[in-house]
Amino acid sequence: MNNLEQLVADAAAEFASVTEPAKLEEAKARYLGKSGSLTELLKGLGKLSPEERKSAGAAINAAKEQVESALNARREALREAALQAQLAAEALDVTLPGRGQPTGGLHPVMRSLERVEQLFRSIGFEVADGPEIESDWHNFTALNTPDNHPARSMHDTFYLLDEAGKVREDVLLRTHTSPVQVRYMQAHVAKYGHLESMPEIRIIAPGRVYRVDSDATHSPMFHQVEGLWVGQEVSFADLKGVVADFLKNFFETDDLTVRFRPSFFPFTEPSAEIDVAFMSGPLKGRWLEIAGCGVVHPNVLRFGGIDPEKYTGFAFGMGPDRLTMLRYGINDLRLFFEGDLRFLSQFN
Repeated sequence: MNNLEQLVADAAAEFASVTEPAKLEEAKARYLGKSGSLTELLKGLGKLSPEERKSAGAAINAAKEQVESALNARREALREAALQAQLAAEALDVTLPGRGQPTGGLHPVMRSLERVEQLFRSIGFEVADGPEIESDWHNFTALNTPDNHPARSMHDTFYLLDEAGKVREDVLLRTHTSPVQVRYMQAHVAKYGHLESMPEIRIIAPGRVYRVDSDATHSPMFHQVEGLWVGQEVSFADLKGVVADFLKNFFETDDLTVRFRPSFFPFTEPSAEIDVAFMSGPLKGRWLEIAGCGVVHPNVLRFGGIDPEKYTGFAFGMGPDRLTMLRYGINDLRLFFEGDLRFLSQFN
């Protein structure tokens, strides 16, 4: 009996000194394994008399339970110690402020485009769209642009290549959204040309355009909004009223002056540049060019399938990028396309 008590004490002491689970299993084998101390004692019971076997077996089983209890207690202690060490290594300071997921927002130019569309829709204009890869005919010829016009030059226009790598002078990235006007007129005539009097055409054509140009106020890719109103009694006076009303609503102020300055465009006659001067703020008294406009040239109407003897119209083209710069006080167009979140997050 004394030997069993000492064996239990030795096992408990050895288990308590172990600091690794693998070492604990090795210590267990010395007492409870196939050749362990308690296992050998149990094997020797067969050599005892029935009376001795009964009392010795009970004592050995009691000692075995004590050893197993000490073993399980140490296992649990080692498991708890490992868990605490892991928690300490992966600790989270719940007193720190949370890291919020920032929400996205519209690009400032897209905000301006949506505002332009909303304002023109409110006075009965539709929003039209067209391809960014255009034919030379739609981009230049149908807009009354002569063959020798500088805009057709490789210095101003991105022409596409054919499969052999040669420049195709009949396919290009559109330099303005004006081709949408021609396409829309042709589709309109195809739909209503059989009527004695066609419904008026009132559209704007917003979208990306491409020109070989890059500096603080120009980009090789930029945005443009073209407008077109064609009807039987549309005049330059209508053009002035629509543009002046739009600019005052876009900038949300009546404290500005709009000026129409004579100019030249091959697709309008007469033509004008549209300037605006703010009467207050940092740009007070300074004239700024906003857009180009004019009465649609008869040749453009003919290319669109419309009789210029019966119908007239006006057209304008403005850059929403520049409108955005003026509205938010931005002095470098390139900021819009650099993707710097520090800049863009100001508008969200």
